[in-house]
Amino acid sequence: MYDPQQEPQQEPQQDSRREPQQEPQHGPLAGFTVGVTAARRADELGALLQRRGAGVLHAPALRIVPLADDGELLAATKELIDHVPDVVVATTAIGFRGWLAAADGWGFGETLLERLRGVQLLARGPKVKGAVRAAGLTEEWSPSSESMAEVLERLLGEGVEGRRIALQLHGEPLPGFVEALRAGGADVVGVPVYRWLPPEDLAPVDRLLDQTVARGVDALTFTSAPAAASLLARAEERGMGGELVDALSHDVVAACVGPVTAVPLQARGVGTVQPERFRLGPLVQLLCTELPSRARTLPVAGHTVQIRGNAVVVDGALRPVPPAGMALLRALARRPGWVVARAELLRALPGAGRDEHAVETAMARLRTALGVPKLIQTVVKRGYRLSLDPAADAKYADG
Repeated sequence: MYDPQQEPQQEPQQDSRREPQQEPQHGPLAGFTVGVTAARRADELGALLQRRGAGVLHAPALRIVPLADDGELLAATKELIDHVPDVVVATTAIGFRGWLAAADGWGFGETLLERLRGVQLLARGPKVKGAVRAAGLTEEWSPSSESMAEVLERLLGEGVEGRRIALQLHGEPLPGFVEALRAGGADVVGVPVYRWLPPEDLAPVDRLLDQTVARGVDALTFTSAPAAASLLARAEERGMGGELVDALSHDVVAACVGPVTAVPLQARGVGTVQPERFRLGPLVQLLCTELPSRARTLPVAGHTVQIRGNAVVVDGALRPVPPAGMALLRALARRPGWVVARAELLRALPGAGRDEHAVETAMARLRTALGVPKLIQTVVKRGYRLSLDPAADAKYADG
């Protein structure tokens, strides 16, 4: 335990005056690693994250299987041709195009288009609108928010009692949406254009799970409920379901594009963060605020030190730190200002064995990486401590 009356003798007294802060020369996500579980638009999401400095680990948690030869889609299509709906809701461009292509392959393409020309056609967003118009159709309305909640609000506002509504499903159930329509008296017909299945290659998912449990990522992003459910299921198969939930509950941010996506995680007690607008850009912006706000910031030896996932920001300058050095720094930061024994630091080093010399080697590299060696003090025959500024030092020692 650190005695605030005893200062190490071999190091000079540090000047507690704060040096001028530098303007950050890095992106808001620099030093953080974000896992991407999406199958669709993963490249777009990854590019947005990397543009803001994040390291990205991509592992699609599922794959999309078109149902062009699926009996369920064929049956739904025939039913809608024979009993024309009042409203058709198109939810995704790829799904809408796939539905028309499948109908065309069955010889029903022109008939289906004819039926769709006579109904109230709602398109969830601009990409869906583009697919609708490319087919020679015209949508009656499309929400500016691209939100299914706004679509639901419009339908319920118009009144749905006695109306037949066809909903082009986008690979995942929409229980709240469908139930609300049925509660309002609508006859809802689902059009399952494609469905989600586990990925054929599970190795990337397993690597992502291992990194998450080991706290090697700072956040996981989810853009669909099936992706979240698939990742949880794979963790259970590997016997690490509890470890994954623990990581997501305490150390790794679970960032979901919207409330429907978050349902499988919340069912396991995992807290999630979601943007106000359910789109990729706002999701990334949310992480740009969320991750830095969770990073530990300490006043050390006249400098401001922020500890990120795989780097340290010293007075606004990003300093990448090797994994062994981050392990030591996190061990010191858990009890800032207190002396941490070499034996305890050795236990924090991954794969270090019993040689305390490994601590000295890793500590030397950590000091070099930080660029300010005096941030960490050596306490003779005892261990190491962060050189907290006097006021902060007393605060943490009392706590």
